[in-house]
Amino acid sequence: MSAANELLSAIHARLIGDTELSVVIGLDGIRDRYMTGGNLPCIVIGDLATNDYSTSTEAGEEHLLTLEVWSEASGRKQAQQIAASIRALLANASLPLETHLLVNLQHVATLTRREAKARLFVAALRFRAVTESML
Repeated sequence: MSAANELLSAIHARLIGDTELSVVIGLDGIRDRYMTGGNLPCIVIGDLATNDYSTSTEAGEEHLLTLEVWSEASGRKQAQQIAASIRALLANASLPLETHLLVNLQHVATLTRREAKARLFVAALRFRAVTESML
């Protein structure tokens, strides 16, 4: 499995394993894409860019990941609260990967916006992770 897929699996496990967050988003609250008519609030795995980050001695990758919190609440508060929970669970977390080592996982930024057509609020969290191959 690729380092990116291992990272996504570990992030999913960490988020869905948190009881408080699971109560808010539900057990099916983490998705690969936003689906109209789906239960809200939810977390959507957004963009993921992977770059070579190898050194002369280690094979490595840099991963730039966006997680989006979608909320139908009347304001930004719910999306921001869920985003804060995600940051607390993931920033500098030590997540187990199968065949790679997670060197670091850092929160880079959070942007909130209103999706006017859908009348929803979105909080987009950007993370940067570095992985190394253990093989």
